[in-house]
Amino acid sequence: MNKAKTGRSATHPALPKAATGIEGLDEITGGGLPRGRPTLICGSAGCGKTLLAIEFLVRGATQFEEPGVFMAFEETAEELAQNVRSLGFDLDQLAAENKLLLDYVHVERSEIEETGEWLVHPSRPCHRLNRRQARRARYN
Repeated sequence: MNKAKTGRSATHPALPKAATGIEGLDEITGGGLPRGRPTLICGSAGCGKTLLAIEFLVRGATQFEEPGVFMAFEETAEELAQNVRSLGFDLDQLAAENKLLLDYVHVERSEIEETGEWLVHPSRPCHRLNRRQARRARYN
């Protein structure tokens, strides 16, 4: 590809990317999601944000040997595993192999205050990532 098509040049190198393994997504993103940086996925309920994240984590664990952490605030680990089983994703097996950690944090909606700060202590996700040597993470 030439500079006009990619928007890149020798003076502006591309960001390092983490391949998603998701058909078509790596092509349109120029190799995957930016490695080592957060990527915000936005959309209304039911548009596929959770499914995209689960597939990113599963493919990372199975195709790229990159363990991952999924921290959920709405669905339990059992509910997530059941929801994606029909797609051929066995989250329980990946968890048993220490390739994926599913963490559910119960938060009472009546106790949530908007403060501009973390609702979950930042050390919890960091501890989970370090303990599993995760290279991919998703907070739902």
